[in-house]
Amino acid sequence: MSYVGAVLPVAAPFSGGALAGAKESRRQIAYGQSALLALAALAIAVASSAAFAQQWPVKPVRLIVPFPPGGGADFIGRVVSPPLTTVIGHSVVVENRTGAAGTIGYEAGAKAVPDGYTFTIVSTSYSVNPSLYKLAFDPVKDIQPVIALCQGPYIVAVHPSLPVQNMRQLIALAKAKPGALNYASSGQGGNVHLVMELFMYMTGTRMTHVPYKGTGPALIDTVSGQTSLIFGSTSGTLPLVRSGRLRGLAVTTAQRSQAAPEFPTVAESGVPGFDVFDWQGMIGPRGLPKAIVDRLNSELNKILRSKEMADRLEAGGVEASGGTPEEFSAFVAKQIELWRKVVTQAGVKLE
Repeated sequence: MSYVGAVLPVAAPFSGGALAGAKESRRQIAYGQSALLALAALAIAVASSAAFAQQWPVKPVRLIVPFPPGGGADFIGRVVSPPLTTVIGHSVVVENRTGAAGTIGYEAGAKAVPDGYTFTIVSTSYSVNPSLYKLAFDPVKDIQPVIALCQGPYIVAVHPSLPVQNMRQLIALAKAKPGALNYASSGQGGNVHLVMELFMYMTGTRMTHVPYKGTGPALIDTVSGQTSLIFGSTSGTLPLVRSGRLRGLAVTTAQRSQAAPEFPTVAESGVPGFDVFDWQGMIGPRGLPKAIVDRLNSELNKILRSKEMADRLEAGGVEASGGTPEEFSAFVAKQIELWRKVVTQAGVKLE
């Protein structure tokens, strides 16, 4: 018996039930055909995406660093670009786009064409800026996280002429002379500025902020004695401390740094609960092909796990991170909320 013969006799000619049953059968057949077409299209898209990722790149890749040379973001950008160049077969060119605590470079990266040829190094300031600046992009929705690269403490460093040997003495001096000590930062509203605001809030001290366009220039003036101290990224600050051009007092993380275990933490030096770290990662603009994101994430994870890279990062005072794009996305969102609370609690406002 045919399918139609089994259905139509059930109801009288032209009955609503018979017509409805026939329509439903045709609808199910059409739905099945559509589903098969959709699956076929998806398979083609996946195959095309994978093939595209294997062909990518066919020209140099731009890596935006939103700060000048000498800071943590520039350090990690220039450390990972040579091995990444080797594995992808085309040059990864670092481009320093500075200004406004990194927002200029971050915006350029977020608004780039999502073709796999522009990526951006993001750092702690990326999670601070949404609480202080009116951004022209959404720092969570308008990007494609790629990977967390590294993290490490800030080092509290002072000019050797400052009459302090440890954090307790620094805090005592700052309390005795409110506003007399000048601290350098990577920029107004930047991550170092916020870290210092948190420190002053927790210690009841007041120091004068001197903002620069990046950690590099801030370190130069601290070494020259134009400013008294800095909470500097380990990659740029530790070599200056080791050479005696600055005096290191402590690290800002809850645990001592493996790269500089001789320095106590701020928490164990009289500020219980103080725990702040600097981090860097890589993002691209929203809309990047998933296959490219996955390939880049995989290659960078391999690079970060290599002994050569571990040694380079340790020399810079940081440790490799790694992980999936989804893990990095969740981390960035949490960091944005964390610093929003700090900004509100400390009452930080841009002048």
